[in-house]
Amino acid sequence: MTNRFRELERPQTGRLKDVVLMATVTSFESLRIPRKSEMRQFAELFEPLFLASSDEARRQAAAALSQCAHVPDAVTHLIGSMPISIAAIFLTRSKAISDQTLISIIRTQGPAHANAIARRDELSPSVIDALVEHHHAAGQFRTAVYQVDAAASQPVDDPSADRIARENELRDEIKVLARVGSRVPDSASGVRPIGALHQALLMRFARSGEAVLFANALADAMEASKELAERILLDVSGQQLATTLTALDFPAADMAPLLSFLYPHLGERLGGSTRADALIGNVDRKEGLERVEAWLRADCAARPVRYESHLAENRSTDPRRQEARSSPKIPDRAVQSRRQSGKR
Repeated sequence: MTNRFRELERPQTGRLKDVVLMATVTSFESLRIPRKSEMRQFAELFEPLFLASSDEARRQAAAALSQCAHVPDAVTHLIGSMPISIAAIFLTRSKAISDQTLISIIRTQGPAHANAIARRDELSPSVIDALVEHHHAAGQFRTAVYQVDAAASQPVDDPSADRIARENELRDEIKVLARVGSRVPDSASGVRPIGALHQALLMRFARSGEAVLFANALADAMEASKELAERILLDVSGQQLATTLTALDFPAADMAPLLSFLYPHLGERLGGSTRADALIGNVDRKEGLERVEAWLRADCAARPVRYESHLAENRSTDPRRQEARSSPKIPDRAVQSRRQSGKR
């Protein structure tokens, strides 16, 4: 490592602060298990040098520190909060980043940082929950932005009412023509292409053999129930999962390794390819899309309506109503004794 940065010491190759930054990183790398005082001293020296250096020196420093087992939390948070071109390799490979730092970066940075974190080999349940939460928040934000843009594009205080009416008629005609001319049913919009975050999660869970988490991520990507995702995975031939991934526009280069991770027999070689490649080649995207749409419609229809019956035993108390109190049952002997005493 020291010889690699000797060229930076030449006056004609770079800035002095870049040289000092890399020298500081090199000296810290040489420490197997740094003491607390050394960690604190490195954090104090690293931040001003890192912020004053060039982007190339920052990338080299981030790549070097991604291989260190012990890095101060302040340094990991600083590097992880940098632009993704600098922080990508550190967020993907570093084992010194704590879960709290990863969750903080997911919540404060953009989707590129979340995608880089999702590609890590090991993710704790808390980090996975933060990634899923970030994905839902990003979807809601995009929907809100779309609604605001649509509202802003509408004319305000336009004196020409006839022109607005003609524009609305044209829009309706275009929608009708689009529905008539398209051979793909309207339900096709229900199968949305899979995002980068879900791609990384599915690959990570398939590689580690975590079938339950894989089913949860697949259900979230399909916007379906967990039962449907589990039924798809129960097909040990891999045909249903290959059809589902094809309908979701999953990258073809990653689909065969994913199927081989979940179903090892699909990794067997057949000539110059594997069984997974042959399975994927036999899947027609249009037919697969129609099949997945049918699964989603059946899954939506099979979901029970969540409500509590008025006469249910676990019905919550309603403060507006006075609960009826059942009187205790009087034994027959007590009733007879009362009647006899009344006659006396």
